[in-house]
Amino acid sequence: MSDNAKNENDIGQALAEICEAAAALILPLWRSGVEVLTKADESPVTEADQRGEKLILEHLARRFPGVPVISEEDASEFGTPDAIGPRFFLVDPLDGTKAFVRGDPNFTVNIGLIQDGRPVAGAVCAPPSGETWFTHGGAALKRVKGGTDAAVRVRRWPKGSAVALVSHTMKEETTRKLAEEYGFDVPEAMDSSIKFCRIAEGSADIYPRHGPTMEWDIAAGHAVLEAAGGSVLTLEGRPFAYGKASEGFRNGWFVARGG
Repeated sequence: MSDNAKNENDIGQALAEICEAAAALILPLWRSGVEVLTKADESPVTEADQRGEKLILEHLARRFPGVPVISEEDASEFGTPDAIGPRFFLVDPLDGTKAFVRGDPNFTVNIGLIQDGRPVAGAVCAPPSGETWFTHGGAALKRVKGGTDAAVRVRRWPKGSAVALVSHTMKEETTRKLAEEYGFDVPEAMDSSIKFCRIAEGSADIYPRHGPTMEWDIAAGHAVLEAAGGSVLTLEGRPFAYGKASEGFRNGWFVARGG
């Protein structure tokens, strides 16, 4: 990749600022009794999802004119395109809507930049905690609202105490099977893309996903984790690809790992 291309892709700081602006809009709606609607796929959507997405799309159009955007709520209402170019944004304005509705804090704002099928920049913000993780200069950084940026890095696999992040809805039997398959010791239930960020900062080790997700759910977290030294691969150990327009931007199973 040329230096110009690298510079063009090093926009994590700008994406972090947009995520934080959306988070400031969303946070007052959390635990406010906001109305919950049901989308065509039976998943929930709230005013927070819709207002956050509108703000993000406006900011992206202004700062990165001409770069296409695939975003969750727009895709839910109007469908996804039949084809997409090599460079585009994936946006999930509120990943973890079910957690948001329950009053749990593990929901996030996500923007990822895809270039040639790979996530090359991304930012994830957790509104309740004020934490933001983002790519910058080939590394992953984190800041807490009002604080300074600090580099984060995955940790080495801690034998005997490896932590796996799993879905709240995962059955105990499934968790046991995954522990046998991947060798982790401590399962911890957690919603949203914050799982990628906890691995990126070295507070967890693996996130095996044997279930459905969409590209916008994971692109930003993938970018952050990879920049922190981790990986997101298919179950066969192959690179995880984006831009699957012919499949409606649906993902296959994957494993996100730290060191």
